[in-house]
Amino acid sequence: MENITELPKNLPVPSNDGGCDRLLGKLLPSLALSSTQGRAVDVSALSGRVVIYCYPMTGRPDRPLPDGWDQIPGARGCTPQSCAFRDHHQELSSLGAQVFGLSTQSTAEQTEAAERLHLPFELLSDSNLCFAKALKLPTFEIEGKQLIKRVTLISEAGKIVKVFYPVFPPDKNANEVISWLQNNAV
Repeated sequence: MENITELPKNLPVPSNDGGCDRLLGKLLPSLALSSTQGRAVDVSALSGRVVIYCYPMTGRPDRPLPDGWDQIPGARGCTPQSCAFRDHHQELSSLGAQVFGLSTQSTAEQTEAAERLHLPFELLSDSNLCFAKALKLPTFEIEGKQLIKRVTLISEAGKIVKVFYPVFPPDKNANEVISWLQNNAV
C-alpha cells in the first residue's frame, strides 16, 4: 500500500488550462453544503475571509487509489494538502481566515478523513457538483466519478478575491495562502 500522506517523486505538474481565469471577482454561489460538523454551510453568507481549498478526493490507507491516479497532473496530494492546512490552521485563523476543504466525496467519506487526519476545520461535500457547476470549476473523470481539479479560493464577504490554480505542489498550498493573506491584510 502506498503512503498517501507523502507525495511521490516525479509527479506530473498540472498546467494552467485557463479553467479558473474568470473566477476573480465572482460571487460564491448561495448553496447549503453538507459539512463534517453535521451542519449545512453556505460559504457565500460567511463574513470575513474564507479559504476554500477544492480537491479531487482524499485517499484512505485501507483502499487503493484509482488506477493511473499518479499520472493525472494535479490529482495526487489531497491528504498532504489537508494536513498542511491542518498544521497551519492556527496561523490562518490568526490572519482572520476561516478554512474549509471541499470535494465531491460524500460527507461520510469526508468525516472519516477529517477524524483520521485530526482536521480542526470542516470539510464540505459537493457530491452533486452544484458548487462546482455554479462556478464552472474545472473537473476530470476517473472510474466513472467526476472530481474537481485542485483549486483554492479566497473570498471576502462572499466575493472571490484570490484564486490559486493550478495548485502544485499541494502540500505547499497552505504556505502560499498564508503569504497572500500576510501581503493583503484587510
